[in-house]
Amino acid sequence: MKKFALFILVFWVCAVLFGRLLQLNPDLIDLNAILNGPNAHLWLGADDLGRSILARLLRGVEVSFLVAITVTAVTMLIGVLVGVVAGFYGGKTDRVLMQVTDIFLAFPGILLAIAFAAVLGPGLGNLMIALCITGWVGYARLTRGQTLGLRNRQHVLAAESLGASVPRLIFKHILPLLVSVLVVEATYSLASVMIAEASLSFLGLGIQAPNASWGAMLRDAVRYMLVAPHYVLIVGLSLMSLILAINLGGDYLRDALDVKKDN
Repeated sequence: MKKFALFILVFWVCAVLFGRLLQLNPDLIDLNAILNGPNAHLWLGADDLGRSILARLLRGVEVSFLVAITVTAVTMLIGVLVGVVAGFYGGKTDRVLMQVTDIFLAFPGILLAIAFAAVLGPGLGNLMIALCITGWVGYARLTRGQTLGLRNRQHVLAAESLGASVPRLIFKHILPLLVSVLVVEATYSLASVMIAEASLSFLGLGIQAPNASWGAMLRDAVRYMLVAPHYVLIVGLSLMSLILAINLGGDYLRDALDVKKDN
């Protein structure tokens, strides 16, 4: 399964690169090719406007990677900062920060994302802001729990007794020990963000036409499922394969690094 996950990930990364090199036009409309099945000219067929499904699929995965990597990086930065401060200082600081975190955890993440996306309005930038606002809490709780355990380790106490500053204690003696845990968490976060992006676009709150998005493509494909099943199957299987590969990669990293995922 490890080789399968790696193959799928490499396949989609190469697909993005080749899509850019070939300079495909995902917005080119051909009214004579509406809902055509796969053929020699359109390898994966055409959508409801006669646009190449292959070209839009490649542009959609590019957007998914962009959103997932950006949101994961930002949410990790915010969550790690909140979690390490709460765990390191403890006391009132810990209680206040964790109460704020618990407020966000009281609501399902996707519902909060929908609410923020609806308030901010549709679009790529607002979509990423909405996902960043709701996605940091998992990192915060994970980092806080790990920091509480590392705070009283002998090497941290020894460095503190020798006069090490707080930033040095955090960045030199605590955060390096959290890298493996955070890498595993980030892997799962990539898949979650991709699903969230597709869900919001499916609801019309994410990527807007004519820009390509797998979620928006699924929304359009569902309406023609009986007359053009290839459309929904191709997009659905593509999304499933990428999410499955990322999750399998996360499982492999967790086992390889011997890290237990915090639930």
